Amino acid sequence: MSLVVMKFGGTSVGSIEKIKNVAKRVAKKKDEGYDVIVTVSAMAGETDRLINLIKEIEPKYDPREYDMVVSTGEQVSIGLLAQALKTMGYDAISFTGFQIGMITDGAHSKARIKKITGERLRQALKEGKICVVAGFQGIFPETGDITTLGRGGSDTTAVAIAAAMKANVCEIYTDVDGVYTADPRIVKNAKKLDKISYEEMLELASLGAKVLQSRSVEFGMKYGVDIMVLSSFEEKPGTLVTKEDKDMEKVIVSGVTCDKNQAKITITEVPDRPGIAADIFEELANHNINVDMIVQNVSTQGKTDISFTVAQTDLLRAHELCKKISKKIEASKVLADENIAKVSIVGVGMKSHAGVAAKMFKTLAENNINIQMISTSEIKTSCVIDEKFTELAVRVLHDKFVREGDDVS
Repeated sequence: MSLVVMKFGGTSVGSIEKIKNVAKRVAKKKDEGYDVIVTVSAMAGETDRLINLIKEIEPKYDPREYDMVVSTGEQVSIGLLAQALKTMGYDAISFTGFQIGMITDGAHSKARIKKITGERLRQALKEGKICVVAGFQGIFPETGDITTLGRGGSDTTAVAIAAAMKANVCEIYTDVDGVYTADPRIVKNAKKLDKISYEEMLELASLGAKVLQSRSVEFGMKYGVDIMVLSSFEEKPGTLVTKEDKDMEKVIVSGVTCDKNQAKITITEVPDRPGIAADIFEELANHNINVDMIVQNVSTQGKTDISFTVAQTDLLRAHELCKKISKKIEASKVLADENIAKVSIVGVGMKSHAGVAAKMFKTLAENNINIQMISTSEIKTSCVIDEKFTELAVRVLHDKFVREGDDVS
């Protein structure tokens, strides 16, 4: 029998009525002859409520206790959904992350999945049960502590389960009906894509698109799990995230996205000698602070400035850490700017077409949008700009690359 993993986000299970509707969607899939594993998030707003509770007690909370608190949101959801299915006459059973053997590392609040043993899932499926699994959480076996995977971690849970259990497809149900060429709330004429490559979706997710968490796409790409993005509220075709094919290369730019959760740190007058950059970024990595773009200016009189971006949520920690590093390496000032955003264009067709980045820069210049930093890869170009121009930048880039077509001249 074919196995399908279904994932429903917080808005999909945001009330008892919505949970009952999800139960009907799950039951229909079971009636169609599939084995079913369902992964759910906490009810809409619940994770934020739990985070605020622990912050009220201690703003600089212990990450272990944070995980203990916020992981409870998903446990409420799975119990309610399993009960809703039972009430409808279906044999369902709920599981927390540790009950299915979701083994992670020990990085509280941003743990990474190492493996899923899945014995209890296999046994329950063998007995014909619908399995309802808590997203976002696992266990660190060395201590037995509950861990959480970071915001959006339920997507990663679902795709990881699909990979471990060799499911035919992982269906991600959300409040949008697929992946669009831009955020429809910003660009009214954004187009829904029928399919998109793992590489493109990975870039879009990591660059600010909120449809899928980037780590879930990494799992899909690594283990060849097809991911279907569908609407929780309407039964209509979605977007398939799958391996690249030749048709995808015909489209130069598949999407335009933005990320306002960015901040820039600049360390001025850094001694320009071998090993300094390594000292700075190794220290940041040791504190689990992810760095995105990095720019080092040309050296003058043996000194240089180094700028880099981090998530806004890491800005305070990164700023304090860089002050300590600055004193250690005898640099000058440490400057922080959280009024920035990153805008990006993504497409596998960029591999075989020249002039895409130049067209992007020209389009921003024509709209008086200054570029502060630039980052490129084979299939994306990103620019850091002033936050106040974010929506304008997305609209003009979408008009130039998607609405007008693929001519890069």
